[in-house]
Amino acid sequence: MMKIAVGGDHAGFPLKGHVIEVLKELGHEVTDCGSYTPEPVDFPDITKIVCEKVLAQEADKAILVCGTGVGASIAANKIPGIRSSVCHDIYSSHQCVEHDDVNVMCIGAQIIGPALVKELVESFLTAEFSTATEFRRRVEKLSIMEVEYAKQLVEVNKK
Repeated sequence: MMKIAVGGDHAGFPLKGHVIEVLKELGHEVTDCGSYTPEPVDFPDITKIVCEKVLAQEADKAILVCGTGVGASIAANKIPGIRSSVCHDIYSSHQCVEHDDVNVMCIGAQIIGPALVKELVESFLTAEFSTATEFRRRVEKLSIMEVEYAKQLVEVNKK
């Protein structure tokens, strides 16, 4: 069993409930971070809440649902320590974890339907980060990039 944070904007709202049902059926503990109605909400706001659960280790992984998955993935990847990927096929949903140690899967409610959700979720959550040297080295380089660019931002903001 894993702890999974789930969130979505208004465009993802119709599919988010199904994602939560699938997660519970699979025996996972779910934290629903909103949105809770189909009223318009900005995906960066929900993404921030969801990703903070992962960073605080209140969730092992997270799933974000917006219209295409793209906006939520962009927002999530702005947060140091988060590695996010749009996953609309089974291969991407497991390989993003195996090769890139992704901890947040983003899906588009306007792209996929409920029939594919269970397969994507299972594939994402059962995948494990490879122990192969090349994948570990590449993910370490991503972490170094986060730190380097954060330092540059601090310097720019000092001016």
